[in-house]
Amino acid sequence: NASGARRAKKRSSGESPGDGQTLRSSGRQINSKRKATDTEEEDDQSEKKYRKCEKAGCSATYPVCFASASERCAKNGYTSRWYHLSCGEHFCNECFDHYYRSHKDGYEIFASWKKVWTSNGKSEPSLKAFMADQQLPFWVQCTKPDCRKWRQLTKEIQLTASLAATYRCGMKFNNIKSEGPDQCSQPEDLRVAEVTDSWWHSMLILPPLFKESPASPFLAAYYPDCVGMSPSGSTCNMSLAGGTAPFSNHFPGLCPYFQPFYQPNECGKALCVRPDMMELDELYEFPEFSRDPTMYLALRNLILASWHKNCKEMLTSQKCALHIIVRGLVRVRCVQEMDRVLNFMTRKGLINTGVLAVKRPLLPERYHSKNVIVIGAGASGLAAARQLQNFGTQVVVLEARERIGGRVWDDASLGVTVGRGAQIVNGCVNNPIALMCEQMGIKMHKLGERCDLFQEGGQVTDPAIDKRMDFHFNAILDVVSEWRKDKSQNQDTPLGEKVQEVKKNFLQESGIQFSELEEKVLQFHLSNLEYACGSTLDQVSARSWDHNEFFAQFSGDHTLLTKGYSVLLHKLAEGLDIRTKCPVQAIDYSGDVVKVISSNGSQWTAQKVLVTVPLTLLQKNVIQFNPPLPERKLKAIHSLGVGIIEKIALQFPYRFWDNKIQGADYFGHIPPSPDKRGMFSVFYDMDPQGKQAVLMSVITGDAVPAVRDMEDKEVVDECVKVLRELFKEQEVPEPLNYFVTRWSKDMWSQMSYSFVKTGGSGEAYDILAEDVQGKVFFAGEATNRHFPQTVTGAYLSGVREASKMAAM
Repeated sequence: NASGARRAKKRSSGESPGDGQTLRSSGRQINSKRKATDTEEEDDQSEKKYRKCEKAGCSATYPVCFASASERCAKNGYTSRWYHLSCGEHFCNECFDHYYRSHKDGYEIFASWKKVWTSNGKSEPSLKAFMADQQLPFWVQCTKPDCRKWRQLTKEIQLTASLAATYRCGMKFNNIKSEGPDQCSQPEDLRVAEVTDSWWHSMLILPPLFKESPASPFLAAYYPDCVGMSPSGSTCNMSLAGGTAPFSNHFPGLCPYFQPFYQPNECGKALCVRPDMMELDELYEFPEFSRDPTMYLALRNLILASWHKNCKEMLTSQKCALHIIVRGLVRVRCVQEMDRVLNFMTRKGLINTGVLAVKRPLLPERYHSKNVIVIGAGASGLAAARQLQNFGTQVVVLEARERIGGRVWDDASLGVTVGRGAQIVNGCVNNPIALMCEQMGIKMHKLGERCDLFQEGGQVTDPAIDKRMDFHFNAILDVVSEWRKDKSQNQDTPLGEKVQEVKKNFLQESGIQFSELEEKVLQFHLSNLEYACGSTLDQVSARSWDHNEFFAQFSGDHTLLTKGYSVLLHKLAEGLDIRTKCPVQAIDYSGDVVKVISSNGSQWTAQKVLVTVPLTLLQKNVIQFNPPLPERKLKAIHSLGVGIIEKIALQFPYRFWDNKIQGADYFGHIPPSPDKRGMFSVFYDMDPQGKQAVLMSVITGDAVPAVRDMEDKEVVDECVKVLRELFKEQEVPEPLNYFVTRWSKDMWSQMSYSFVKTGGSGEAYDILAEDVQGKVFFAGEATNRHFPQTVTGAYLSGVREASKMAAM
């Protein structure tokens, strides 16, 4: 028995003599030449000098009481009962009585602790919990790099993060200078080595509950012990009525978009975790915590909170370990586990992500995929490449265009940044785009709610009519949702048809008639739906048009990136090996390594390849795969639609719209007839609250093919004509400058974003995301079932694939 062989260690002032160190005493050696006349009773007496721990499996044959609370403490002698906290930590019956019996001196201390514990927490305020929470000594690790031994502090010394950050072996407290030889040479307590073993963890009676955790202000609405924190050491105010105050109240200076934890009774918020439960992928990775997840939750919550408090530098396990404040040997175990939890969360892209570049690999060797080729330098390709390079993988990015960014392409020619592609962030809470803006110190412009609807002729539509038709429009979609509940994929119909049918039935049954204006306002809302789908409604699945809404979506403000998405993508790309003008024409994954052949004849090989090209290019077989992609994947590729919207931006000599729209970020245009729907339905002010006079509008639905063969100038003239109708009461000047996008003709995208075609389903996104043979991986907005059609979705798909490739 290891414990039995220990010897007392020299005491250095801040360290207490080992609770498992002076363990053997000579009293055990009974004279073997005992006379036959000795009674059994005497034999019994000598046996009683010791008593082992009764906990089955406990290795302590000669326990020592760590508490020394009672004058009659058994120390390392006999007691009628040992109380087990861990294999190296016990207290005697005398110390138990000292706190537990109402006539003893310690009772008051226990009683007042119990009061705090029960008012804040949910777990049993047992005497064992009291001992673990208040009486066990703290353990701390020497900070000298060549020592790192664990030492036990004397009971009166409180551990703080700053003490943990500066502690050295033999460190004196109360300003007494340390004398004598190098204390680091003293051997480490033998119990520390046992803590690493899995059996040690299973013999732990109580889970660790942290004091002063960085997560505590985030989790004020929870019982602390349900989220891994001590009810006695939590400074958080317990507002258990389930109030969900925004976090910025707790943290002046914390980005209001950072809300990593669900509040009680809250649900449906993207990238949010339940602080009191393990998620499925966590259980899969850490099955040993499935029975009691407390230690895992305490560590994970601490990590998430620390990352959100400072996302501008890498979070390391050393930084986190300083904040693990918990008594007893279990602190040693928590610090050891921290590494694994931190690596898991880093790999998953929950922390240490965004635009940060690193000096040394974030993950241990086993997570470095040997080398990876990423095809496409859009948001998903750059996200994956940045993550993999940070993990420690060699990455080359091959991009067909002369520029990076893909369907992010910002234009500054009109005096302000206008995205020819994406520029809006839909829902900022927990959105990785908001995280990157925070890391770079970029302010986003919050888009207001107000969008007045102007009619051709210049009238502003009565808000009551707008509100009523908005209600009818949503009611129609609700009926479609009801209809599809029991429909199979082959009973699907086009969304446009279904909407017309529901509308017709409603008007017949209710006897209501829409006025001409109400019809036009409804057309405006339908045009907005076509903008969202990137397609005319006769292509879109009525069953699955909003398939992603079944998953938690991003909540909070919608914002305009006034500086554009490009600044973020260029920052992501910094330090990556990106080869532009390098279109890939073939991927051969028939051998051990994957061969990638570019149309200029160059060849590359890698262990793994990530394909992030737009869906259209996969549909048109722009890249030859050998062997061909599986049938199931090809079917999914063709069951999704390629949505197209175009944009037009106009720069004017002055802001002629200011008086009429009164500071709103955009205004709507009611189409004069259904066939004009989608021609410039919304106009965005690109310099809100500013001086520049730039409007941007979108061309959607049936209007897209209508402008395909028009010259830019013709499209601009059409647009100005509309503006002159909307602002009839005043002079609308000729634009000084403009551009019109041509995504449908852009060789390397030929689309804006994906949608589910009639007869398809959201599952196609998941099938597109599957890797082939662990060699060829796929990312991009059309592989993200939860967040398709967005830069956020593309970015997250890249992070997802980087995590998959690293784990394989």
